[in-house]
Amino acid sequence: MRPVTLTVQSLVALVLLASLSACDRPIPNEVGSDAQGHTAPTAVTIKANKAVLKKRPFGNTSDFADAKKGLIAQDNSLIVNNDNGGAVWDMTAYDFIVNTGQDGASPNSVNPSLWRQEALNNIHGLFKVSEGIYQLRGYDLANMSIIEGDSGWIIVDPLTAKETSAKALEFARQHLGTKTIKAVIFTHSHVDHFGGIDGILENISATEREQLRVIAPLGFMEEATSENIIAGGAMSRRASYMYGQSLARSERGHVGTGLGKGPAFGQLSLLTPTELVGKTGEVLTIDGVPFEFQYAPGSEAPAEFTFYLPTFKAFCGAELLSRNMHNLYTLRGAKVRDANRWSDYILQARDMFADSEVYFASHHWPMWGQANIQEFLQQQSDTYKYMHDQSVRLFNQGYTPNEVAEEITLPESLNTAFHNQGYYGTVKHNAKAVYQAYLGWYTANPAQLDPLPEVQAAVLYLDMMGGIDTVLTKAQNAFDQAADASVVEGTQTYRWVAELLNHAVFAEPDNAQAKSLLAKVYDQLAYQAESAPWRDVYLSGAYELRHGTPDSGVDISIMKNVLLKTPVHNFFDSMAVRLNGLKAADKKMAIRITFTDLNESYLLSVHNSVMRHKRVSADTAADAALILTKPLLVDIITGKAGLKETVFGDDLSVEGSKLDLIAFFRLLDSPSGVFNIVTP
Repeated sequence: MRPVTLTVQSLVALVLLASLSACDRPIPNEVGSDAQGHTAPTAVTIKANKAVLKKRPFGNTSDFADAKKGLIAQDNSLIVNNDNGGAVWDMTAYDFIVNTGQDGASPNSVNPSLWRQEALNNIHGLFKVSEGIYQLRGYDLANMSIIEGDSGWIIVDPLTAKETSAKALEFARQHLGTKTIKAVIFTHSHVDHFGGIDGILENISATEREQLRVIAPLGFMEEATSENIIAGGAMSRRASYMYGQSLARSERGHVGTGLGKGPAFGQLSLLTPTELVGKTGEVLTIDGVPFEFQYAPGSEAPAEFTFYLPTFKAFCGAELLSRNMHNLYTLRGAKVRDANRWSDYILQARDMFADSEVYFASHHWPMWGQANIQEFLQQQSDTYKYMHDQSVRLFNQGYTPNEVAEEITLPESLNTAFHNQGYYGTVKHNAKAVYQAYLGWYTANPAQLDPLPEVQAAVLYLDMMGGIDTVLTKAQNAFDQAADASVVEGTQTYRWVAELLNHAVFAEPDNAQAKSLLAKVYDQLAYQAESAPWRDVYLSGAYELRHGTPDSGVDISIMKNVLLKTPVHNFFDSMAVRLNGLKAADKKMAIRITFTDLNESYLLSVHNSVMRHKRVSADTAADAALILTKPLLVDIITGKAGLKETVFGDDLSVEGSKLDLIAFFRLLDSPSGVFNIVTP
C-alpha cells in the first residue's frame, strides 16, 4: 500500500503563495563582496543611479507627508512569530533603510527612486485616514483597513497570514478600543487580501462569527481557490525570484517589493462569503454605513471590486489603483491582464466617485483632496491606456516585442509623478504583455518558428564564437570597459554581456568563471533597476549562480485551511497536468475516488495519454477505487498524515485491484517545486 500513499500526494498543486522565508540578513560591506557574494557597484552603475536624480522630481516630498499623516501609534520592534517561534513578519529587517531618500540620497547599490519608494513603504503603524476610517500599514504586504459602523467595525482585507492579521487587530484594539466585528470585506481574490481571515475569527466571539457578514466580488471563491492550481509549481519557483526569497535584507539585497515590503510567511486561511457583489452601482448598507460598489473583474485580479463611502466621501480603490505602475504581466507568471479594460475601470471610478475627498487602497498610503484624487485617477488610467495604445501602434508597424519595449517611454505628463513609476510593473514588460495578449509568442520571423532549445543553441553559439575561453575573455573585457563608459553604453554592455554569458553558462554549467562573471553582471543590472521585482530577479539569479538552486520549495502545509475550501475538481485538474504522456501512451484505465464526507464520487480515466474526470455514482465500475475523506486528502497533500494514518486509519480504503491503483498513480509526475533557472 505504500506506493498508493506516496502517489496520492501528487494530487497537490504547489500552489498559491511564494512567500519570503526567514533568512540571515547580514549588513553588506562598503567595498568588495557582501556576505552573500554580491559585488560592489561599478562606476557606471553609480553614474546611472545619480542620473536618476535628474529624471524624477525628488524635490516633491508630499508623499512623505501623506504617508505619515494620521499616525496614531507605531510598533518600532514589529516582529510577528508563529507558534514555533519562527518569524512570520519582521519589519525590523528593513531598519537599514535609515535615509528617507526624500532628496534622492541612497546607497550606490540601490536606484534612488526605488530607495525612496521603499523608505515610504517602511512607514508603518496604525493611521487615522479620516473620521471613521483607519488603516494598519506595514503588518504585511497589503493594508488592513477598519471602517467604523453604527455598532462595530468593518474589516477590509485581513492580510495574508493569520499571525500578521491577529497582530494588526490586537494593535488596533490596543489604541482604538475593542469593538464588535460586524463584517469583513475581501476586495479581491489574491491571497494577501484574504489569507489572514483566521487572525480575525480566532479573536472574536462565537456570536460574532455566527453573525459576521463576509462580502466579496462575484467569482471570489472560484478564483481564490483555483489561482495557480494548474501552473502552481512553476509560478511558486518563479515567484521566489520575483520576491527575493533567498536574499538578505540589505543595501545589496532585497529592499522591498515596490508594492510593499513582501508577503508574510504564515498560516493561510479562507472564509466563504455570505454575500457577493457582481454589479457596478450595487449598494449595500453594512452596519449602518452605505457602500456603493464598482465591480471590476479582470483588472488587477480576476475577481475584484472597489467601493465608495458617501457618508465619508471616501473611495477605496482596492488594487485597481496603487502608488506605482502595476503589472499587466507579473514576472512570477500569470495570464496577461487587459490594459484597456483596466484603464476603463479607473476612468469609470473617477466619474462615479468624483466627489471623493479621501482615497485609500489595499496597498500604500492614502490621498486627500478632490483635485488630487481626480488627477491621480486620470494619470493612472491614461498610463495603462498609453502602454496599450502605443504597443499596438508599434506592433502594427511590424515591431517585435523587444523593439516595442525598447521604443516606448511615457510622455513627460505621465512620467513626472512618482506614483506612475515602475516600482512593481514596468513599461518594458507591460508593453511586451500587450503584444502577448494580442499576438502571442511568435513574432512572425521564421527563424523563431522552431528555434533550438537553449542548451543546444548555447553549445553551437560558443563553438561559432571560438570556444568558452575566447567568449569569457571578450565578456570580461567588455564588463571591465563598461564600468567607465557612459550610462547608456555601459548599461547596454551589461545587458549584452548577460546574454552572452547566459549562453556560456548553458553550454558549460560547471564553468565557475562563466557563472561568477554573469553573477557580477546581474548585480549591476539589479543595482540600477527602479523596479523592485527586476532587482530581486537579477539578485536571485546572481545568488543562485554563486550558491546553487535551493533544496526545497514552498512548505504547502501553510495552505491547509485554503485547500480544505478548494473544490476537489481542482485537485483532479492538477493531476491531469501531471500525467506523464509517454508513460501513459498505451494505457487505458479508470479509477474511482469516493469522498465519504462529501458523498461525492469521481471517475478518473486515462486514454490516449489524457486524463479526464467526471462526477459519477458511488457504484460506478472502475479498475480500482480509493475511498477517503477530503480532510484526509488534504492532510496527505500537506504531509500532516503519514503512512500509519492513511493506510491503517478508518478514513481510507481501497477497492478492486491495488496493482491497478498503484500503476495509475505511477503515471503521475511528482514535481518538487524546485528547478534550475539560471543554469540548465
